[in-house]
Amino acid sequence: MKSYDVVVIGSGTAGQTAAYALEEQGFKVAVIEKSPTPGGTCALFGCQAKKWFYETAEAVSKAKHLQGLGITQPPEWSWKDVLTQKNAFTSKIPEGAVNSLQGVDIDFIPGEARFQDKETLVVNGGTVHAKWFIIASGAEPMPLPIDGAENMITSTDFLDLKELPEKILFVGGGFISFECAHFCASLGPKDGTVTILEAGPRPLGPFDSEMVELLTEASRDAGIDIRTGVKITSIVKQGGGFKVITENQGDFEADLVVHGAGRSPDISGLDLEIAGVEYERRGIKVNPSMRTSNPRIFAVGDCAASIQLARVADKEAAVCANNIAAEQGAGKAQAMVYDTVPFLLFTYPQYGMVGKTEDALKKEGLKYYKSFGKNIAWPTYRRVGMKHAAYKILVDENNMILGAHILSDNASGLLNLLRTAMMHGVSAEDLHAESLMTPYPSRESDVVYMLKPLIE
Repeated sequence: MKSYDVVVIGSGTAGQTAAYALEEQGFKVAVIEKSPTPGGTCALFGCQAKKWFYETAEAVSKAKHLQGLGITQPPEWSWKDVLTQKNAFTSKIPEGAVNSLQGVDIDFIPGEARFQDKETLVVNGGTVHAKWFIIASGAEPMPLPIDGAENMITSTDFLDLKELPEKILFVGGGFISFECAHFCASLGPKDGTVTILEAGPRPLGPFDSEMVELLTEASRDAGIDIRTGVKITSIVKQGGGFKVITENQGDFEADLVVHGAGRSPDISGLDLEIAGVEYERRGIKVNPSMRTSNPRIFAVGDCAASIQLARVADKEAAVCANNIAAEQGAGKAQAMVYDTVPFLLFTYPQYGMVGKTEDALKKEGLKYYKSFGKNIAWPTYRRVGMKHAAYKILVDENNMILGAHILSDNASGLLNLLRTAMMHGVSAEDLHAESLMTPYPSRESDVVYMLKPLIE
């Protein structure tokens, strides 16, 4: 039997963050990984991988918007070249991840783990004991109750396509579908069609409904057909492509159908019941310290019932590692706070939000004030031909920011500015005063125009 202070299940961004932090504190650590390609979804098949396509898609989209404003020729692009560059990056990750872990004396154990009891794992026929366990097993595509669901490819498969087909259809109207659909609209065949089918009354359910409507308008102008309230009954092969059959909106033909309806925790093979770890559909139940119902077992990242974002996973892993160290008298216990988690869709324009939506404030019956603008014609957007820029800032009676929503080609920069104000208790009035000397003219300098209606 091998014995460690801490065993981490999963080698993705959360698992690695926790493992390195604990090794630095002097703990004997091992990382177990069942995938033949260690390194995690974010680096290999998610946020890092997709960004190669986004950067090119953004450049192409911006050039298209600038036609007639200084750009005289439509841009040319190559999906194949982007794929080559993406693969050059991702191909080095598995070996690099293992070498980096082993380079600081963290044991790397390839194999599938399951709990034998509350203190022991079975891996490759042997047993591994630890004082603490951290489950960072990630997520996998959510099973869908659709006949012929096996005819869909995953987002991982999508990012490995050698070329984009003429007709591509995405099932589900969430993060994955919107981002990938925008890549297709920018980098796909010039006469191709891109379709998103969403079962709910609107796409992007957790986001602000008014802002989602504006993003939907921008997406449709980019050539993306977005349908809502669609009841898909089956997906069948038809010739060299597929037919998506619905109960209420007819049939859709496509060369390729992509599963973009979200991900669910990858925990089915861990035998969590034996370890006394409670879980639900969204993932493993944790308290703010990232501790499960078994006080010796923590869960972080996409397998936990929290928020599936890479940087959230990193923060959860850091909090978890700190709390394990605190039990040994090193440092103080910490707790996760999700109030100011930023969300960003890498569409064009980007849509970012932090804090409350207006829908949530209405539902909670909270009094609020807002500054809102759409189809903004400020010079910053006229210069780049962007017609769908928008913003919404929500404040309470004391002018403290409750939520911020940005539709822009630089939503990330604006969002981080507003998030920082929320984190540090800076009022809209004070942020306006402190932003007057923001580098000008820039997207960030426009924040003074967004805030001004709230202080008049």
